[in-house]
Amino acid sequence: MLDIIQLLPDSIANQIAAGEVVQRPASVVKELMENAIDAAATEVQLIVKDAGKTLIQVIDNGVGMSPTDARMCFERHATSKIKKSEDLFNISTMGFRGEAMASIAAVAQVELRTNRSEEQVGTLICIEGSALKKQEEIVFTKGTSIAVKNLFFNVPARRNFLKTNAVEMRHVLDEFQRVALAHSEIMFSLVHNDLEVYRLTAGKLSHRIVGIFGKSYREQLIPCQEETPLIKVTGYIGKPDNAKKTRGEQFFFVNHRFIKSGYLHHAVMTAFEGLLPKQHYPFYTLFLEIDPTHIDINVHPTKTEIKFDDERTVYAIINAAVRRALGTHNITPALDFDVDVNFSPDESEMKKVAVEQQPKEIDATGYQKTPREKANIKNWEKLFEGFQKDTKEVEADDKELFDEITTPTTITFESSLNDEKGNISTVEGHTESNLLQLHLRYIVTQVKSGLMVIDQHAAHQRILYDKYLATLQNKNGISQQLLFPTTVTLNSSDYELMKELSEELQALGFAFTFADDYQLVLQGLPAGVRFENEKEMLEGFIEQLKHQQASLQLPVHERMANSLAKRTAIRPNTKLSSVEMNTLVAQLFTSSNPNYTPSGEPTLVILDMVKLGEMFVNP
Repeated sequence: MLDIIQLLPDSIANQIAAGEVVQRPASVVKELMENAIDAAATEVQLIVKDAGKTLIQVIDNGVGMSPTDARMCFERHATSKIKKSEDLFNISTMGFRGEAMASIAAVAQVELRTNRSEEQVGTLICIEGSALKKQEEIVFTKGTSIAVKNLFFNVPARRNFLKTNAVEMRHVLDEFQRVALAHSEIMFSLVHNDLEVYRLTAGKLSHRIVGIFGKSYREQLIPCQEETPLIKVTGYIGKPDNAKKTRGEQFFFVNHRFIKSGYLHHAVMTAFEGLLPKQHYPFYTLFLEIDPTHIDINVHPTKTEIKFDDERTVYAIINAAVRRALGTHNITPALDFDVDVNFSPDESEMKKVAVEQQPKEIDATGYQKTPREKANIKNWEKLFEGFQKDTKEVEADDKELFDEITTPTTITFESSLNDEKGNISTVEGHTESNLLQLHLRYIVTQVKSGLMVIDQHAAHQRILYDKYLATLQNKNGISQQLLFPTTVTLNSSDYELMKELSEELQALGFAFTFADDYQLVLQGLPAGVRFENEKEMLEGFIEQLKHQQASLQLPVHERMANSLAKRTAIRPNTKLSSVEMNTLVAQLFTSSNPNYTPSGEPTLVILDMVKLGEMFVNP
């Protein structure tokens, strides 16, 4: 019997390793910039063309390499960072695995130029697909220049999986920002398609944050510092008032290495508890300095995951540091020691406070009425008794208002559920008079088979999805202009996302222009969208877009329609009139798929008579 196990050629082994290390152009940017930092560079320049698909070049003024080291750096598991197994638990450099350069050279055309200060001439090495094409002496200044051209030129399948230039450039910007934040003492610059995007001078961390995210961050930074025998925490957190509905501005660095940790993120969010609006995320850039013997970073090739030998203590220290920073700057509520706790307030004052703290009624428009306002309305109704509109006229006005809130044009699909009057009286014996709103969240109605419960938010989401999808396909979105344009400051990745989708957004009805310093001037919203805070609405919409992009492989039109529908659908705790409920249910059953939202969640459930009967039978 013939032997069938054999060693793989180096070229194939390198391509297999490249599948983990080099996932997209941003992966190359991260590895090359970290190598420049390990080379003790004080100036690092990143040059990118076509979001890194055509060219990624990193130029540094570090120590450089000898001719032998320049050739050896492209071999698998060749590194200057560690020499024995014990070094894995005492790592102070960015790189150490010895896989990055070999992996990059396996899937790209690489041109390396380098020279050391004590050498008279430098070295040029050209490699394509792990094959050495050229090595010769050249005249070159101190430092290293690595140009990675035509990424995945020999792996067409991998190249086809890359996203659009705007998406890939957002990932490149993310990696650049992380490395630049971690090393504020180094000067960084970024050039994309011959246009300078960043020029960050060496300086303090606060200056680096402002240089990356904009001048508006200058006023919201709160210093955070805590030092214990185990760990030292330094950095900045943002004021709760400036928290955003979008993620992406939360950074942890352990020994100047960027990491991702949901556990430590929870420690920060717990410290902000009670200070943030719902589903808002604060800015923070926190540096943790810890003895390398207490951590293990050899968990994943990307080195963004890390293990602590005492994770609970680290959690507690970070939580305490953030709480202390918030308290020191009078952000958290404080006890008033000037008030005499033994003094009992007057009974009338207690009643006044109790009345003010009563739950407010929410009308159909989302406005909350206080008890005093409700009493005033009753008095006015008595005053004008006899002059009110006929009930049918009032319902007609309510219906007209609700149609404006939901959609200016009802989207109707061919269905046997539609009758000439546009009602749903043929749906399982449902009639327009037996709708009931339950807990300001569900619509309950009797049907022939039993009881139907409709989630008003999910149902409205399905209706709006069909409307927005048709608008995008027909490119006939109508924009309602804002009385006062709103300026929204975005991070670089969100700014690039808006640029990428600007044509589709305008087709939906958004009206905006791009300004300097990653600012966007919002001038109009899609017709029918009602939001008191346009900035909050836009940030929430962007967050939904990024979530859809990360979790669903859908066409861009469907992702955008789903994201906007989720963001603008009527929320739970919204009171609906009888006409509004009937309109909502009617539009749901004329939609493309009444039973499910675009994301697959059910919009309704039916409890048939058999299930209801079983609930009242003794087990």
